Amino acid sequence: MRLLHTMLRVGDLQRSIDFYTKVLGMNLLRRSENPEYKYSLAFIGYGNGNPDQAEIELTYNWGVEKYEMGGAYGHIAIGVPDAYAACEKIKAAGGNVTREPGPVKGGTTVIAFVTDPDGYKVELIQRAEYAAGAGLR
Repeated sequence: MRLLHTMLRVGDLQRSIDFYTKVLGMNLLRRSENPEYKYSLAFIGYGNGNPDQAEIELTYNWGVEKYEMGGAYGHIAIGVPDAYAACEKIKAAGGNVTREPGPVKGGTTVIAFVTDPDGYKVELIQRAEYAAGAGLR
């Protein structure tokens, strides 16, 4: 067994694709339209559709521009080699850093938070092993 994907409902599919690809550096892996049931899907991630890497499924239900944020949702986490540099890059690309990089409360791991255009939280976790190319580019 393995984690395949996490699905997020979005109010503007292209806006969300642009955020995850242009601001967070993910790849658009595939996209589909379902006119009969009035929805569109886009799968994004850091891989190239490799079945060993988890993806995010962006779902746009035609005509729905906004969703209420549930109290149970937390965040998506992305490993980055340098959270400080990643936040500067995100800000330069127009992204919204909602928690500046720094150690997690009560620990030493450096984290930061970014909010996507629909209000979903994305945590950046600084990890030395991602300096080799995985995570936010």
